[in-house]
Amino acid sequence: MMNLRILNRLRGSVVNVLRASRFSSSVEGTGAKEINTEPNSRPIIDPDVNPLMKTRELKLLPKFSEPRQAWIETLNCIDDKIIGLTTLHPEVFGVGPRIDMIHLNVKWQRNIRYVSFAHAKTRHEMPGTRRKPRPQKGLGMSRHGDLRSPLFTKTGGVAHGPRSPTPHFFVLSIWERIIGLTSTLSIKHAQDDLHIVDSLDIPTENKGYIQDLVEARKWGPSVLMVDVPDLMPRNITVATDEIKHINLMPVYGLNVYSMLKHDTLILTVDAVKRIEEKILYQLNRIDKEKVCGKFEIDQ
Repeated sequence: MMNLRILNRLRGSVVNVLRASRFSSSVEGTGAKEINTEPNSRPIIDPDVNPLMKTRELKLLPKFSEPRQAWIETLNCIDDKIIGLTTLHPEVFGVGPRIDMIHLNVKWQRNIRYVSFAHAKTRHEMPGTRRKPRPQKGLGMSRHGDLRSPLFTKTGGVAHGPRSPTPHFFVLSIWERIIGLTSTLSIKHAQDDLHIVDSLDIPTENKGYIQDLVEARKWGPSVLMVDVPDLMPRNITVATDEIKHINLMPVYGLNVYSMLKHDTLILTVDAVKRIEEKILYQLNRIDKEKVCGKFEIDQ
């Protein structure tokens, strides 16, 4: 037991030293007063000088789960400039990925807008006469009522063909949607494809600025930026209007398919708070049976 305690303490010391050294080199010139690099301690930043460095108080935190951490960046300059550090809830950004739930969410979203217009005419919809093709008896041939019978290939109808419009929509329960969202957010954070910014304000509305920023920070060819309000800042809206691979989305429209479709996900600090608030409410609501009852098959 003593050896395990010593190894865990040494491991924590090494991790804290690496974090402190990385932070001290990245926040140079941001107004930080003091940085403590001693073992078993975190960097100390004056919250009055840099309020974004203040640790958020996470609600409904599990007993044996540690909060995740992410750097806060800014879009005011093209270079990768870190201005703060924030904590993320482990129930939203640190869960075990469920690939089956992610696939189910993608299938559900694609089938919502998929309607089949394949249409086959029945015997009553086929053009032509309704007379008998030949007498009922006397010729030694098979008996038919009219030429529109499904037994006739060219003039007959189809017995069990497709009928349009045929929707392929199916109901997905709220819990499967929540698991899909948390799994996708956790994968994005684990793969370093999730970046948090203070706001979506940029100094200019020139589209070349946002293209240079994405290229300099290596955010990949497609970027999805999420903020709380519907009306985004004017500069970012005008700059991304003609760029098809950089999209803006309000936080209530965030979905699994859009996150997988884009290489990089950009969230504002307010968007992170709103996402955690909504998801934690669904995970800890007291009327689970009432909400989930309408999705049961036995009803």
